[in-house]
Amino acid sequence: MAETLNEQTFVLPEPLAGEVAKAYEAWRSAGNTQRLWRKDATLWTGGDENQWLGWLDVDENELRDVEMVQEFGGELHAEGFTDVLLLGMGGSSLGPEVLAKTLGPAPNFPRLHVLDSTDPAQVRRFADRINVARTLFVVASKSGTTLEPNMLADYFFATASAALGRGAGRHFVAITDPGSKLQKLAEERNFRRVFFGIRAIGGRYSVLSKFGLVPLAIIGHDVRAFLETAAAMARACRVDATANNPAVALGLTIGALTLHRRDKLTVAGSPSIAAFGAWAEQLVAESTGKDGKGVIPIVGEPLSDPSSYQSDRLFVFLGDAAHPDMAQQRAVEHLIGAGHPVVRITVPSAAFLSQEFFRFEMATAVAGAVLGINPFDQPDVEASKIMTREITTAFEKTGSLPSVPPVFEQDGISLFADERNAQELRRAGATSTLESWLRAHFARLAEGDYFAILAYLDAEDARVEPLHRLRLAVRDKKRVATCLQFGPRFLHSTGQAYKGGPNSGIFLQVTGTPVPDLAVPGRKVSFGIVEASQARGDFCVLAQRGRRILNAHIGQDLGRGVARLAEAARVALQ
Repeated sequence: MAETLNEQTFVLPEPLAGEVAKAYEAWRSAGNTQRLWRKDATLWTGGDENQWLGWLDVDENELRDVEMVQEFGGELHAEGFTDVLLLGMGGSSLGPEVLAKTLGPAPNFPRLHVLDSTDPAQVRRFADRINVARTLFVVASKSGTTLEPNMLADYFFATASAALGRGAGRHFVAITDPGSKLQKLAEERNFRRVFFGIRAIGGRYSVLSKFGLVPLAIIGHDVRAFLETAAAMARACRVDATANNPAVALGLTIGALTLHRRDKLTVAGSPSIAAFGAWAEQLVAESTGKDGKGVIPIVGEPLSDPSSYQSDRLFVFLGDAAHPDMAQQRAVEHLIGAGHPVVRITVPSAAFLSQEFFRFEMATAVAGAVLGINPFDQPDVEASKIMTREITTAFEKTGSLPSVPPVFEQDGISLFADERNAQELRRAGATSTLESWLRAHFARLAEGDYFAILAYLDAEDARVEPLHRLRLAVRDKKRVATCLQFGPRFLHSTGQAYKGGPNSGIFLQVTGTPVPDLAVPGRKVSFGIVEASQARGDFCVLAQRGRRILNAHIGQDLGRGVARLAEAARVALQ
């Protein structure tokens, strides 16, 4: 009996189809599929890539433990937990978030919430959403040293201890690599359970390991079926026939088109499975965006008329056959009719997304080989971490953050730019109004560029909507690809590509003064100070890398300030 595989079709106009055909032949003649499965590091840069390929056979390894993981989910169900709050960052949180949003909890199983922010308002909002006595907290971190989940763990463990006393540890679970600092902390605090990841799997490739499977079991889904569905895709991706290998075909298409200036990978999907895009965004950006090269993933941009796009896009559309969206399907047909390259993937239902996790992981590794980079490191993520650490250390010594004068102030909004960017903006017409500074910033957008809003704010609807409208206004006026990111989560995702990838981004960083701030038990720095330090560190590294960045800082009234910024941008684009 043939295995059910998600359908994938390619519609590529010439000469792009010819370039992909050349990539197919080069890959086949070099025996690269078998080199990948043999874990041959020379397929990439000949570095340590072979140490990070545990995801290739993760389905086989995890199926050995599947009953233990499934039983844990049943155990929690029997005890009446109503909520699960996962505290993580990057790959440890984005995979579980996809599962929570696309599958949801099985009947009478707890709801899964994912918190990956240091924004005080967002932390407080999640804390208010749960009943501590009926909540399980999952702290997920491979290394156990990641700042954000460690701070969140400290905060919520103190909260649980105040409510539950010495029994608080029974409400905590850790998912981490063996021997990590998180394992030691979990043992000291008597956590209910510690689940171990696989050292040879990096965070962004970890969703089919315990980092995704434990949350899946907790919300009541069949982990064995999930893994076996993924295993069918893994087997299909072993075949040498390049065009018939689902992951190789996708990866070569992404890589070949990126080399021919189609480097804006625009991922869209049926509303029921659209959350998959944020996971794919991190995988692609953090894996390929380095050494001045890379694929820039575009997620959350609704499909528009073909005239809205330049010739720098590759569209990948994931359709849910169980919940089709006819308007989106018509939009895809219009893109094809206009000559844009389109990959269509159809899943029978959200349960089949496990196949897409594997397909995209292998496709990203293949694209990395085409680009000649190591798809398993993240050097520029580390640069931001170092800068943040320097700023927070300075705060601990002095009690204040370094003071930097703004280049412009008006209506409660202060603009900041490094000297090079400030001079460029003034030469482009930035004068005595907010609109003039934004107009000068937008004027720097050229063919092949992209625009990204980097917001260090609570990612609630009241903040998202006006910034989303702003990005679409820029897309429609300038015909460039656009991104809307919320920090600090994107630092562990697209932040790598923004700093290490091609210098084709125009960045508008949006920050605010948190009111009120939120202390972290046992730490000198608050959530608000850490968020401000992360934003400052991000800004500094982007400026040091020669990126075109402008910071808009909003004072006390965030709602009014975001609205004012969006209105000024609208006027600036006229």
